[in-house]
Amino acid sequence: MDHSNMAGMDHSSINMSNTAPPVSASTQTSDSNIVDGKNLTLVATESSLEVKPGTTLPVWTFNNSVPGPQIRVKVGETVRVTLKNELPEPVSIHWHGYPVPNAMDGIPGVTQDAVVPGKTFTYEFKATVPGTYWYHSHQDSVNQLDRGLYGSLIVEDPKEQYDRDYTLVLDEWMSMGLMDMSNMGNMNGMDHSSMPGMDHGNMNSNHGTNTSSDSPAAGSHDMSMYDIYTINGKTGDAINSLPVKKGDKVRLRFINAGYLTHKLHIHGHDYRIIATDGQPVNSPALISNQLIAIAPGERYDIEFTADNPGKWLIEEHGDEDRMKNMRTVIAYEGSNSSVTSDWKEDQPLFDLTKYGAATNMKFTLNQPYDHEETLNLNTSVLNGETVYTINDKVFPNTDKIHVQKGDIVKVKFINKSPKDDHPMHLHGHFFQILSKNGKPIEGSPIIKDTLNVKPGEEYVVAFEADNPGDWMFHCHDLHHASAGMVTDVHYSDYNSNYTPDPTVGNKPE
Repeated sequence: MDHSNMAGMDHSSINMSNTAPPVSASTQTSDSNIVDGKNLTLVATESSLEVKPGTTLPVWTFNNSVPGPQIRVKVGETVRVTLKNELPEPVSIHWHGYPVPNAMDGIPGVTQDAVVPGKTFTYEFKATVPGTYWYHSHQDSVNQLDRGLYGSLIVEDPKEQYDRDYTLVLDEWMSMGLMDMSNMGNMNGMDHSSMPGMDHGNMNSNHGTNTSSDSPAAGSHDMSMYDIYTINGKTGDAINSLPVKKGDKVRLRFINAGYLTHKLHIHGHDYRIIATDGQPVNSPALISNQLIAIAPGERYDIEFTADNPGKWLIEEHGDEDRMKNMRTVIAYEGSNSSVTSDWKEDQPLFDLTKYGAATNMKFTLNQPYDHEETLNLNTSVLNGETVYTINDKVFPNTDKIHVQKGDIVKVKFINKSPKDDHPMHLHGHFFQILSKNGKPIEGSPIIKDTLNVKPGEEYVVAFEADNPGDWMFHCHDLHHASAGMVTDVHYSDYNSNYTPDPTVGNKPE
């Protein structure tokens, strides 16, 4: 693609009262923050991020940027990224959605030791599958993602050409700063300004299998603390616009790096949803005026032709003030018009299970499978703490899914939580969605690595065990993962050469 047509990056001013160096917030639309991943060093370091004028947050970054640099390679190239840790805590990099070799998956205590302060680790893998992916720390990930340790990974298909190619990374923050979640039970009357770093890890300090949902304490965690919604590290009017020219072929890559689902509305244009989680949709139809729900960990790629000059909103739909600040503008060059909305009441929610054209699918509901698993997802209480369970167990006591290379596996998700969504993410593999709530998929085959299962919903998916290793399978609301909703896909015919170092303090979730 031609990066020369991309808009410049907004290097906003930083409140220098924070002792850490300032961070750049990028629209991921400038050569200055798009890097070649064939030989790259990512430095994890402390910094500060001005999400809007007057609001600066303490953050952890890759290369002093939130999001971190966008890594771009072409299919067939080898990605070689050296992680250098200048943080006070160990860190790692997981390549979310990408089928890397198991040793490169970045899971502390499972595939590697976390990189301790002052040390390095080099990740190397071949880019074989085009699409939109991302990377993030998987060491104590509920905390380290919240602090800003993430970025995008784009594997380009040389057959695809766009005049404009924008990546929009969605996230949520707290204006009170990054809190210590271990004190959440005693927040009344606290001086939040003194809270140092956010620690979600104590939500489930005593893992076990004897859980009960009868306690009145059972229920979802309060996510209202996330009062700042951002796109590429900026919020509200501070978010950069997306310049286009009439006639441009435009691609928008949405990545949800946060812990909440965001329903987005694209104004003024018909568009196609051409990929989900990096995988193409078959014969995507033109749609408009629909809400696109993007759950934690998911990616949606959208294509449109710039055929309606003016300034048009892309915004989150919702009545809460924090939602109204997740917005950017499709801005036609030379247009002097005001920002326009074509919002209508009762806009439908986009339904991926009925979109695109049916074609031959790799898996079917009725074919024979080597393994059939049911994962009952639930919210419960253990020793007075909210936990998130798979088949009434919490990690590390959940039952592994045992496979051998070449096995075909069918998995049924059933969300029994009364209020909680569970975006389930499988490492190292893609899976195909076969049915939703007992009804077979009607449209294009749907291939994903992250699937949001809402309360009361039931999905059946299938995958081939084609990437030997030990792979995590967990909820990507990482509050839920850190409180138990994790299992593993374990290849019995895989022998790892890795032995964990007990002195490192590996925290895979």
